[in-house]
Amino acid sequence: MKSRDIFDMDSLSLDQVISEDTEFIPLMTHDDEDNMEKEEVPETLAILPLRNTVLFPGVVIPITAGRDKSIQLLQQANKDKTLIGVVSQKDGNNEDPGKEDIYGVGTVARIVRMFKMPDGNTTVIIQGKKRFEVEEVTEEEPYMKARVTILTEKKVRKDNQKFAALIDSIKDMALKIIKESPNIPSEAAFALKNIESDTFLLNFISSNMNLDVDAKQELLEIRDMKERANMVLKHLHDELRMLEMKNEIQSKVKTEFDQQQREYFLHQQMKQIQEELGGNTSEEEIEEMRARAEKKKWPDNIKEVFEKELKKIQRINPQVPEFSIQRNYLEFMLDLPWNEYSKDTFDLAKAEKILDRDHYGLEKVKERILEHLAVLKLKGDMKAPILCLYGPPGVGKTSLGKSVAEALGREYIRMSLGGMRDEAEIRGHRKTYIGAMPGRLIQSIKKAGTSNPVFVLDEIDKLASGGGHGDPQSAMLEVLDPEQNSEFYDNYLELGYDLSKVMFIATANNLSSIHPALRDRMEIIEINGYTVEEKVEIAKRHLLPKQLKEHGIKPKDLSADKKVLEYIVDNYTRESGVRGLDKVMAKVARYAAKNVAMEKDYIKKLKVSDVKEVLGPERFNKDKYQGNDIAGVVTGLAWTPVGGAILFIESSLSKGKGKLTVTGNLGDVMKESAIIAMAYLKAHADEFNINYNLFDQWDVHIHFPEGATPKDGPSAGITILTSLASLFAQKQVREKTAMTGEITLRGKVLPVGGIKEKILAAKRADIQNIILCEDNRKDIEEIRADYLEGLNFHYVENMMDVIKFALTDKPVKNAIDMSDKRPIGLKQA
Repeated sequence: MKSRDIFDMDSLSLDQVISEDTEFIPLMTHDDEDNMEKEEVPETLAILPLRNTVLFPGVVIPITAGRDKSIQLLQQANKDKTLIGVVSQKDGNNEDPGKEDIYGVGTVARIVRMFKMPDGNTTVIIQGKKRFEVEEVTEEEPYMKARVTILTEKKVRKDNQKFAALIDSIKDMALKIIKESPNIPSEAAFALKNIESDTFLLNFISSNMNLDVDAKQELLEIRDMKERANMVLKHLHDELRMLEMKNEIQSKVKTEFDQQQREYFLHQQMKQIQEELGGNTSEEEIEEMRARAEKKKWPDNIKEVFEKELKKIQRINPQVPEFSIQRNYLEFMLDLPWNEYSKDTFDLAKAEKILDRDHYGLEKVKERILEHLAVLKLKGDMKAPILCLYGPPGVGKTSLGKSVAEALGREYIRMSLGGMRDEAEIRGHRKTYIGAMPGRLIQSIKKAGTSNPVFVLDEIDKLASGGGHGDPQSAMLEVLDPEQNSEFYDNYLELGYDLSKVMFIATANNLSSIHPALRDRMEIIEINGYTVEEKVEIAKRHLLPKQLKEHGIKPKDLSADKKVLEYIVDNYTRESGVRGLDKVMAKVARYAAKNVAMEKDYIKKLKVSDVKEVLGPERFNKDKYQGNDIAGVVTGLAWTPVGGAILFIESSLSKGKGKLTVTGNLGDVMKESAIIAMAYLKAHADEFNINYNLFDQWDVHIHFPEGATPKDGPSAGITILTSLASLFAQKQVREKTAMTGEITLRGKVLPVGGIKEKILAAKRADIQNIILCEDNRKDIEEIRADYLEGLNFHYVENMMDVIKFALTDKPVKNAIDMSDKRPIGLKQA
């Protein structure tokens, strides 16, 4: 072929066939076919490989030769007037095909004419004669020769009516293709109509169909004429369908293009007319808005407002700014989902399963959601509650909203309120201002597409109060009041919108910073920090599998049992939630990902001893009980933003004049607790059998270790008093005992909060006895029984009860020799 050392040809299309000299393109008759079958064929033929085409018996095709072997073969055959064997190559890119590179069935061919082309290549026109099968390649040089066997065809009787009908169908479909195709001249139809031989008709159509070499070779190898005719009809049918589809697409594109041109000129003319008359929006656009309005489910009063505003826009010149403002307003009204609600899912078992799947623990919240679902199921209609999930960061408050939406079958919306200072963010701007927009609440409703989504108001405690742009907290009062939000007024919309079906879920970390009136409108649900056991389960069920998936690691490539996860929670995190734990799990996943990517050996099943290798040194030390053999050292229980902790209080005496010093990064409330404890001890010195003169002879220093951590609150009151009593009495505090409670000057013990976190901190520190206010008994009853195993609770009402239980008669280590003192101990009744 051109620039290649093999043949390269394309079979003639129908228009090329008709345009050729009839001397070279005879249309075969039955007599010609009979004479061709009687023609003798040598046992050995020179084999000419063709690329990208298949030669059929009776069909004439041109070929261009550019390879020396091929030119030599053609020149010798043309000189000797001998027949050649033509076969197709399997791979068109093969430069030197052998026996394994050609198909086994080909066509005997006669050279009709051979001539030299201006570019130096040799062009020949050949005509197919009979089918043959290659038996054996006998020579490779100077060109391929092979011993062949002539294949006879299984013909159909001339009086077979079914076959005659099949041939007629083939001819009709071919004529239809010629008619539908713009690329085939009409003379091709004349050629088809003048073909007398059924065999030649099938071969002629097979050669000129738009098929690849494999499909044409398959037709060539079919020896049964009836089977070949059916296959040809199938291919013609497919080609006709593709042609019709192509014509349809082209017609459609042309029609659309003509329509676009027409509309463009009409719009240009309309624009000129409107400029002359003062302008008016197109009737088509107004009718479109009106048609959309008829499909809306909005109330009658809203419909009246829309019709009024629609008439107003017809009187406005499109060139003035008010026109675009009015159009945007009408489009926004149409986009809002008036009275469109998603159907709630009342399958409580499924809802419970979804909540349990996404969040471990949080029993109170799940119970409240299921209660709401149950009421909706029984009553059918109910104002949505305003829930406020209150708790430390990272416990799943925000993500819980998404699970609630899935459980209810509603759309989910989240709006972050942190740092919002502009009231217009909630209520919107009046539409008369340039660039006016609706409030984010109404915009979110539009985006959701329903009027009853689950709407998460994130970080409501960080909503700014007051400022130069109004008070956003006060603007939220109407939103979060079930009695008022059925007619929420947005400044842009200037209409009341019903928000009563929206389920609002607010999240907060600190209730004290929320406006009191706003807090009163919400149902507060406290979400405490997770226990170590809960964190281990969350890491096992959610965090580790999620991080492995996000880092492309399969579960079999890395695993950790509960002991390892508990060790990680205790020594590498210090928080109430699980955000920090999630980051640690991500680091574990990265450890595996790096080793897998570098194809290194690594620890696939983590043990406690392997954690330091993966995560480095321990970041936090577990709280440990420090003993009770020194006077004035008492263990207290504290609540922190990252969970419960044990708190050590140390008191010491030094010769002086009764000065009280308190250190340890303390807040005012805790300092006041120390003053109250000292005042109570002095006031009841006789009851404790302490010489009052000692308070004037010794200075007292109370210290709270870990000065880097701020401490405040009244819950250390009984701990401070116990420390002072132990110090002045020089008696040991009961072993493995911790306490928490507020005190008064009268000696009463008051209840405190954060009991669950404090109890878990005590358990982690191996505490056995816990002193609490009697009023905190109800808090203990709400804690799961398995969290309380191994703990003994002692409920007290006044400070004398605390001292009687906490102090023992055992002397302390390194007791101070305090002169001018009587034997110290509790005064016996």
